[in-house]
Amino acid sequence: MKNLLFLFSLVLFACQQTITTTNTDTADTLAADKHSLAEPGKAIVKHLDLDLKVDFNTRILTGKAIWTIENVAKADEIIFDTRALDIQKITLGDDSTQANFSLGEEVKFLGKSLNVKIDSNTTKVSIWYTTSKDAAALQWLNPQQTAGKKHPFLFTQSQAILARTWIPCQDSPGIRFTYNAAVTVPKELLALMSAQNPQQKSADGKYYFKQPYAIPSYLMALAVGDLQFKAIDQRTGIYAEPVTIGKAAWEFADMGKMVNAAEKLYGNYKWGRYDVLVLPPSFPFGGMENPMLTFATPTVIAGDRSLVSLIAHELAHSWSGNYVTNATWNDFWLNEGFTTYFERRIIEAVYGKEEAKMQEYLGFQALQETIKEIGKTSDDTRLKVNFNDRDPDEGVTDVAYEKGYLFLRTIEETVGRAKLDSFLNKYFEKHAFQSVTTEQFLEELKSGLLNSDSTLFEKIQLDAWVYKPGIPSNLPAVSSEKFSTIDSLIAGFSNGLKVAGLSQRIKTANELQYFLSALPDSLTATDMALLDKEFGFTKSGNSEVQASWYTLAIRHQYKPAYPNIEKFLTEVGRRKFLMPLYKEMAKTPEGKTWAKKVYAKARPNYHSVAYHSIDEVLR
Repeated sequence: MKNLLFLFSLVLFACQQTITTTNTDTADTLAADKHSLAEPGKAIVKHLDLDLKVDFNTRILTGKAIWTIENVAKADEIIFDTRALDIQKITLGDDSTQANFSLGEEVKFLGKSLNVKIDSNTTKVSIWYTTSKDAAALQWLNPQQTAGKKHPFLFTQSQAILARTWIPCQDSPGIRFTYNAAVTVPKELLALMSAQNPQQKSADGKYYFKQPYAIPSYLMALAVGDLQFKAIDQRTGIYAEPVTIGKAAWEFADMGKMVNAAEKLYGNYKWGRYDVLVLPPSFPFGGMENPMLTFATPTVIAGDRSLVSLIAHELAHSWSGNYVTNATWNDFWLNEGFTTYFERRIIEAVYGKEEAKMQEYLGFQALQETIKEIGKTSDDTRLKVNFNDRDPDEGVTDVAYEKGYLFLRTIEETVGRAKLDSFLNKYFEKHAFQSVTTEQFLEELKSGLLNSDSTLFEKIQLDAWVYKPGIPSNLPAVSSEKFSTIDSLIAGFSNGLKVAGLSQRIKTANELQYFLSALPDSLTATDMALLDKEFGFTKSGNSEVQASWYTLAIRHQYKPAYPNIEKFLTEVGRRKFLMPLYKEMAKTPEGKTWAKKVYAKARPNYHSVAYHSIDEVLR
């Protein structure tokens, strides 16, 4: 029976297979990627047929990866990236000729190369394998760790270089491929991928997927759980657990408007559907831009649609990141700086200029804090960074996002918004489904938008923004009228805190975040109690406000908030919130002892992306 089912899946693959023509990257044009052990100059992958069985009892994926390859150099081997995979068998071609293969030495962060002997005519390599129980990309949740508490859950997080922990692949953002997949799961659960997805559970737990557009490996994604679908409009919708689906659909009701606004800015949405999957709270990021299916944290469900800019951000990645991708992780700002700029343009179109200005200011504040923490002369504050010999996940700071955003805003201020928009539209179309380096972008910027005008080069300070640390002096003005009003209110605190009635004047999530960031360092326990009584910060339902308030509560030892802080740290897995809180706790011996006690309980609920970072803080 198992063999018959397997043969059926292979037949289905053959029927479904569509190797798309939009991937024009070739091995000889790929940028060197120090975070992959593959050698695409020898032989490169083009299409994947993947067969997976998901076993919640063993917490293992059993897989067969059938790679269609191009032997560009007529080489005698093809090299894949793997990390903690058990490679059981490899065959070549349709006649299943046994292949000789070997694994290289373990390399920190990178895993082991999988070297497969091929001949000049090889076009297909089939790899049988299983994942390890602690595969870094996979998070297995027991029922108690989910919202519904009835069924287990699995989700992947492949970015930056974790796809190799659940699929043997050429794990570089510069290498793109199409894929089909057959996935078998417990019949009471729904499986979803970064592909064309079902909207209902199958009767037998078997699901078939197709991604007709060439994507890099970090956009490979899988989620399995007790999930339902609810449409927002004809091409957008929400997947979530049954107990969450109603709240999520209400929260993200403007998704269709966002897609329409994005298309007016930078051209047609190319991916067909845009859906969002709301994951359990342990998801380590705000969102992950998996094509056709954004993975999102439930922490953005605030009940007032105040945090939906995250959806605008992940949607924008459909152009900057998924459509045109950073060639290496040293070019990460090309994904995130562009996307942050695009996100705020969507927010401005849907919610107005002042909303976008407030988010711009909060982002600038976050950037200033990051640069203060890592040092304004640190090379890691450059846009073009060097993460060679380091895990590229260390690059996830506000620098790529917010400094990248400000660079594009500087260009906009210099040449005008209309000209920048025209240039970006052409840029996206020219590099559709390709990967680009920083140097390629700058060359096009100079020759295209700036017309080789040295005066404009100097005015924008291209080199200072991209290759120098810190923030250049020509950054655009960043301001908000609403925040200026809050500054005036806080200025009146010079003779003591006056908070009565302030909650009627400072209401939105953006305003509350800014207010908390602008409060004086001299707050006393009495001041904290007054603020909490007026605003109810400790019991806020807004995760951004909670994280800001809890940081202040730890700093000023406001102990009435401590039980809620422990609850927050135990239930939420989003690294953006966890890191500041644990760092603040670790500043004092008493706080570090408390942090370790909470962490011992909370760590099993975190994804490896989060707990590896926190391990360093509490070591």
